Amino acid sequence: MSREAVVAFVGLGANLGDAAACVITAMSDLDRLVGTRVTCRSRLYRSAPYQASGPDFINAVVEISTRLSAPDLLVALQQLELTAGRVRPYPNAPRTLDLDLLLYGSACVVSSQLTLPHPRMMERAFVLIPLAEIAPDRVDAAHLAAIHGQDISVFHDLGS
Repeated sequence: MSREAVVAFVGLGANLGDAAACVITAMSDLDRLVGTRVTCRSRLYRSAPYQASGPDFINAVVEISTRLSAPDLLVALQQLELTAGRVRPYPNAPRTLDLDLLLYGSACVVSSQLTLPHPRMMERAFVLIPLAEIAPDRVDAAHLAAIHGQDISVFHDLGS
């Protein structure tokens, strides 16, 4: 694989089954993708469903270095979701695993399959809080202030 590595950020979430274990497993699975390494990971956070239903979510964000193109990375993320038992019976349904490609280098992409940066990431505490933890330069104070009232707390420190 001759493509230059790109720094990307992936949001992880789950609210069905053993959500914490699923998110931790997904972090390891991301590290095993071809040409991809997890370079930093946030703590796990518990958040109330936001524009969704069901039990509380466990969320995290990881920074990766990848040689996959953005579309190929998206396909790989969707395959990991399927392997974890993800089904999509309706929008924002409870899920065993949700992987969102948040940022891919400085890419701006708008297609029917992929939009980068992720179009709703700046509205969501469950994305911005863990992203700010590992990449504070990627989140500004105004966006953090805007999500202040959303219910989120540290669930588990992974110790890395």
